Amino acid sequence: MNEVAVIKTAYGDMVIEFWPDVAPKTVENFKKLAKQGFYDGTAFHRIVKGFMIQGGDPLTQDPSAEGRWGTGDPGYKINAEFNERPHVRGVISMARSQDPNSAGSQFFICLADASFLNRQYTAFGKLIKGDDVLTKLGDVETAPGGGGEKSKPVQRQGVESIKIAAADQVK
Repeated sequence: MNEVAVIKTAYGDMVIEFWPDVAPKTVENFKKLAKQGFYDGTAFHRIVKGFMIQGGDPLTQDPSAEGRWGTGDPGYKINAEFNERPHVRGVISMARSQDPNSAGSQFFICLADASFLNRQYTAFGKLIKGDDVLTKLGDVETAPGGGGEKSKPVQRQGVESIKIAAADQVK
């Protein structure tokens, strides 16, 4: 059965198709976390206009932990599955630290072509519905974050839920 992820936000839903052919373990991990409700109530904590929106950090469920947002994971890391799929608008990929095998639950969705990420981050799917939602998220007002980068949304950009559904059931 072909499954997709439905990311529910205040602006509407974004639907992601997976690429298990190039990133099977990454897809499996993302689906497992989504099915456990891991992502429900998190937020897109880093939004860089014209580049990407980042989410998936469990610490974003707790506003008082804001100083640590961007550092959370599910308690384990998964190995990278770098592949030939290009990082273009709508592609979902795993966020990580300097260590290539440091991804856990955080992901980002590209707002534009970002070829400098190719084969260095694990691209594992692509937006097939909700491009207008991606645009709205990418255009929110941001302020300088911890590192001075203008990437911290002024208003919380919540992820109500991420559900895994049969592709043929998503309208």
